[in-house]
Amino acid sequence: MTTVSAEDYIKTIYALESRSEKATTSRIAREMGVTMGSVSGRIKSLARRGYLRHRPYYGVRLTGKGRRVAIRMVRRHRLIELFLVKSLNLSWDEVHADAEVLEHAVSDRLLERMYEYLGRPEFDPHGSPIPRADGSVRQMATTPLSALSVGASGEVRQVSGSDGPFLRYLSSLALAVGTRFQVVHRAPFGGPIELKTGRRRVVLGVEAADRILVRES
Repeated sequence: MTTVSAEDYIKTIYALESRSEKATTSRIAREMGVTMGSVSGRIKSLARRGYLRHRPYYGVRLTGKGRRVAIRMVRRHRLIELFLVKSLNLSWDEVHADAEVLEHAVSDRLLERMYEYLGRPEFDPHGSPIPRADGSVRQMATTPLSALSVGASGEVRQVSGSDGPFLRYLSSLALAVGTRFQVVHRAPFGGPIELKTGRRRVVLGVEAADRILVRES
């Protein structure tokens, strides 16, 4: 049986690993907004219980046991986010904090009822894959929007991160998961990228375009 705190640590380490970042004490502390001393104590506890392996100065890695807990929590979080958007009409920028709380409280039975009610979805409101009940995760080939050349076209498939202001910014530009576009201009030397989406023209900085994953067509 894992505690809420242990689940949060395990999920944070999983997120760092998913981004190919080393899960060091300092990075975990920064991600969670806690002190390095708190992280050190929790890491020792989780290692003793078999959820991770720790090598001093090299960071930690989840074990198979830890990874199963992480994927379970990711599944719960993403399904709850989708339920809040689809069933309660909340916007995609305001569901993360509530899902962070509810993911620890909702029963497995209720969660699976949500899953069936939503039509066995594969993606959350931000385009991230929802792990299946058996722990498998659908892999999707995507490319950062910032990597596309002028003339390329495609569809927005995923927006990385849960940054509310950034998601609201994209909403103001009518850019959401499923939006089709064509790159019509790129300024030189890392300048902004201009897109055509239907009858609209949208200009994005490279930093924003880095966080938008697309499927080129």
